[in-house]
Amino acid sequence: MLQRVVYGGAGRSLRWVAGFALLAASYAAYAGQTATPNAGQAPAQSTTQAPMTKEQAKELFRSVDEILNFASSDTKLPIEHTVKRKLISRDEVNHYLREKFDEDEGAKRMERDEIVLKKFGLLDRDFHLRTFLLTLLTEQIAGFYDNKTKTVNLLDWIKPDEQKPVLAHELTHALQDQKVGLTKWSSVSLNGPSHNVEDDNRHLQLDEADTARSAVAEGQAMAVFVDYSLRPTGKTLADSPEIAGKLKDQVADTSGSPVMARAPLLLQESLLFPYSDGLNFEQAILVKAGKEAAFAGVLANPPSSSFEIMHPEAYTVHAPVPVVRLPDIHPLLDPEYTPYDIGVMGELDVRILIELFGGREMAVALAPAWNGGVYYAAQRKSAVTPAEKESTASLGLIYYSRWKNHDSARSFMHTYAQQIPRKYSNVAERTNDEADEREQVFSTSEGDVLISLSGTGVFIGEGFDLALARKLRDTIVSVQPEGPMKQASAPLQEPTLSMSRVLASLGVVNADVLRRYTSRGSTLSPDSIH
Repeated sequence: MLQRVVYGGAGRSLRWVAGFALLAASYAAYAGQTATPNAGQAPAQSTTQAPMTKEQAKELFRSVDEILNFASSDTKLPIEHTVKRKLISRDEVNHYLREKFDEDEGAKRMERDEIVLKKFGLLDRDFHLRTFLLTLLTEQIAGFYDNKTKTVNLLDWIKPDEQKPVLAHELTHALQDQKVGLTKWSSVSLNGPSHNVEDDNRHLQLDEADTARSAVAEGQAMAVFVDYSLRPTGKTLADSPEIAGKLKDQVADTSGSPVMARAPLLLQESLLFPYSDGLNFEQAILVKAGKEAAFAGVLANPPSSSFEIMHPEAYTVHAPVPVVRLPDIHPLLDPEYTPYDIGVMGELDVRILIELFGGREMAVALAPAWNGGVYYAAQRKSAVTPAEKESTASLGLIYYSRWKNHDSARSFMHTYAQQIPRKYSNVAERTNDEADEREQVFSTSEGDVLISLSGTGVFIGEGFDLALARKLRDTIVSVQPEGPMKQASAPLQEPTLSMSRVLASLGVVNADVLRRYTSRGSTLSPDSIH
């Protein structure tokens, strides 16, 4: 998703899941272990705040091996060695999270690329991303597996019974780590700006892989979490196909979390994507091909894009992924601009962008017609002070998208154009400068904007003067196929612009958000799976 802000997840040495203890409590009701909450009533939070007793700690430590055996049986991933375990306090967790946030390379890139997100209109100009994420990180937590130290960290203020389903999730990450080495496996994208056309296309070839792999890792762990929680019913995710859909349907409600309720749509969607869409992907593979294919098979041959996660059938039949070729635009840009960022705009990115600009109904209708897209951001060399470099006015932005038909391309063009007055001040459409009905030209507080329709492609140039924007458009359009979209003959690996990787790498899963999986009106109960 808009930004290789990086799932460093397991790949950046930290793997934890916040909020699963409370989710575990509500899943206990689902599994028939406690009474089911009343419709619309969220399960009560744990009242355990004082450190657990020595006996409770011993019980929790003993359960690690038992649950590791369950996860291994459930996934068919072998146990290569035991997993170290450690009991830590809330203060220790908060310190650890802040330290990792400061160290994580993906988080650093995210902060650098914050102005790209703002240029697209996915974040408001006055939004402070770092402040928000640190608040979200420390809101509520549960447990985490650290694949750098090979240790599962248990929390001393949450009851053992509430942490056990969390362990099922986290110990799945331990098994994944033993199988493929998560640090290397989960991070395949390229860092740093590209400086020539060869670099550009290498970045594009690797642009959504990390996002897809985060969804695999979290989707598998969620599948084991569900199976562990459902043990009293005798049901599993594989034989109860309605479960994943019910969980995903309840994710959109943010009323249970004050922090998430005020989060931009980008953060809400990308935060939950690895868990909700990842679970749906894993369930589809599990039902179609069985456990070995869904776990070891997917780890060995992971999907490469959000498109495949959202459409598991495309992954299972090895359908090619839409690819847009970027020609050499450096001769046009390099005299006045420095390369800043480049990436793929995948289907998930487009779905979020359209929902933000045109509403959910339009996003649901239009996003499936996406057929590839790339963006390129360049920074003016005249921007020299820190304040100038941190301003969206310093960036020129190119976004070229392809669509499955002309009508969808035109709809996207008009939807995007309608948002220009929201993104900029002093906006005026210059109809006299528009060559024909396929162009829209605007003057804005940050320079010219050109939006142009060419067959099934839409070119958007923001911040470049009109003459340069047209040259960039003509150069990019000239190398695209006239007929059906050219596609890769083998799966691509692309880190999307998505926040999900950084959030997953830093363990951001809000307790109340995840609790909605089994609460709020359509509470899942044992009866719902019969």
